[in-house]
Amino acid sequence: MLHYIIWNVDPEIFRIGSWPVRWYGLLFATGFLLGMQLMTHIFRTEQKPLADTDSLLMTMVLGTVLGARIGHFLFYEPAMFINDPLGIITPPYGGLASHGAIIGILLGLWIYSRRAASQATGQSFLWVIDRISIVAALGGAFIRFGNLMNSEIFGKPTTVPWAFVFVRDHEFSQVPRHPTQLYESLSCLILAIGLYWFWRTYRNQAVPGTMAGIFLIWVFSLRFVWEFFKENQVAFEDSMSFNMGQLLSIPAILLGLILLLRNFIRPASLIPVALVIQSSSLCYQCDYQSALPASSKPNSERCKNTLSDKALPGSRPVQEYIARAPKQLSTVSSFT
Repeated sequence: MLHYIIWNVDPEIFRIGSWPVRWYGLLFATGFLLGMQLMTHIFRTEQKPLADTDSLLMTMVLGTVLGARIGHFLFYEPAMFINDPLGIITPPYGGLASHGAIIGILLGLWIYSRRAASQATGQSFLWVIDRISIVAALGGAFIRFGNLMNSEIFGKPTTVPWAFVFVRDHEFSQVPRHPTQLYESLSCLILAIGLYWFWRTYRNQAVPGTMAGIFLIWVFSLRFVWEFFKENQVAFEDSMSFNMGQLLSIPAILLGLILLLRNFIRPASLIPVALVIQSSSLCYQCDYQSALPASSKPNSERCKNTLSDKALPGSRPVQEYIARAPKQLSTVSSFT
């Protein structure tokens, strides 16, 4: 007989008068506080102004809360903007969308990076989002664990031995289910550790945007996968092949791929290709002219000058290498 985990944790820790202190809120705040301690360490290591961490904290809090709140109603309950717009900004603050939080954070960090103080100290947009990716991954681990403490956003029924029975939930049947909150929490924790190691090891060599690209691809690719194990959040998703969380993850994954691919496809890497195309075109022109009657042939020196004049800047080493190539090939062929 299988023994499942019976989850009956009270989401409230205690009350201060009529105000409840909940596990979710405590874990949410803890993720932010630990994240800013980590950012302070990063700023100190990279010799950035420590005073800027206060502005960065405020940017992160506002971007996360406002983006997640507005994103929830924009993606899942758009009718609220017409029926009850005040309900979006007034308590209780139920309903937060992680995709909206990412949009809010990116917008807030872009504004932060445009400050004169940020630009003067080398805190470009890509520099900031790379470092914030570590903090965001750590915060995501705490927030998803908070969802577990709230007995919300859980998975579909299953028979795996680590399944949870969420006793306090009354919306779905109380049968063993995937603890998808733990799946996502552990995924974010592993990512935070991996990104911190990457920053410690390769921060001086990595192209800006690399860590942010890794973050987006890891988080939202796994989010796409974990959604197959989750119960849908709203009823309209039941008729969809991919739910809203999966559809919103696709643009984030593509953005992450763009950030990574731009590190490999850089303008400097296209110069050799341009040289080959240019040389082929010019050589064809000279070969074609050499086949004309003698009276129509241009001066050979003029053709050589044309090749030299039209060469791209910095192409002289490449041309010299091409000139030496036949000799090198004949030398190599002698050993075969």
